[in-house]
Amino acid sequence: MQHAVGAPLPPPHRPGQDPATPWSPTANQGHPAPLPPGAHPGPAPANPPVAPPTPTAPPGSAPPPGPVPQPTPGFAGAPGHPHPSSPQHAGMPRDTTGHIQLPPGGPVTMPSPSPAVGAPDVTTTTLAVLLIGPAGAGKTSVAKYWADHRRVPTAHISLDDVREWVRSGFADPQSGWNDNSEAQYRLARRTCGFAARNFLANGISCILDDAVFPDRPVVGLGGWKRHVGPGLLPVVLLPGLEIVLERNAERTGNRRLTDEEVARIHGRMAGWYGSGLPIIDNSQLDVPATARVLDEVLARSIASPPKW
Repeated sequence: MQHAVGAPLPPPHRPGQDPATPWSPTANQGHPAPLPPGAHPGPAPANPPVAPPTPTAPPGSAPPPGPVPQPTPGFAGAPGHPHPSSPQHAGMPRDTTGHIQLPPGGPVTMPSPSPAVGAPDVTTTTLAVLLIGPAGAGKTSVAKYWADHRRVPTAHISLDDVREWVRSGFADPQSGWNDNSEAQYRLARRTCGFAARNFLANGISCILDDAVFPDRPVVGLGGWKRHVGPGLLPVVLLPGLEIVLERNAERTGNRRLTDEEVARIHGRMAGWYGSGLPIIDNSQLDVPATARVLDEVLARSIASPPKW
């Protein structure tokens, strides 16, 4: 039976050993291993083995070629795993282990217009966007397309996807809105907010999507603002009811709602009219056209931030 070649594994921690002391594979060389309680050392070997002499090359001859060391896959320096000192990582701060330090995610602030050029170009600016709308409005499709086609790194975070990370014990709101479903919703929203702040702190834009209701400001929009920051740009997608019903009919699984519930949610979403938030009626727009309108709306929101 062959064994993998490499450094031996560190020994298990022994009582009385300082766990902070680094382990060395040569730490016990030349020292006998400790004996268990009650054991007695045996007699020393009469003729200890002697290592064979190392052959030497004749004077004037070149040393024999040795094996070429191969990089170990998965470690720094191997193909696909550049060493931390390589030029592509130059200038980035590192911790004591050599890993790149990531800046902590703080509250997201609004991009400030430059006096020289005015409002920044939304296609190349790091942004945090919240896409609001009823089920079937096309939030997820538009958010994915918008994130895929930007000229700067952009992440898409869907609250429904994060809610469904809970498998056993998932509190499906379709079974009734109760304390468990609200707690899981709040937990998912806070998780999305932390993720967005971390992405933004590292130069990656974010677009989040959620069915936020205007008649629940503390649970909905106010919570998003607390978890992401005052620079979050909310935009409402609100097509006509017949369009929402058609799109919902194409869904499967627990994402598909009854027509009655779709109509009820759409009616509550109508409360966003008059709220001051920008609203896009994408009833007659496909996904690429809606994404282009979204860029126009975001540019106006940066130049004149909505009050919310």
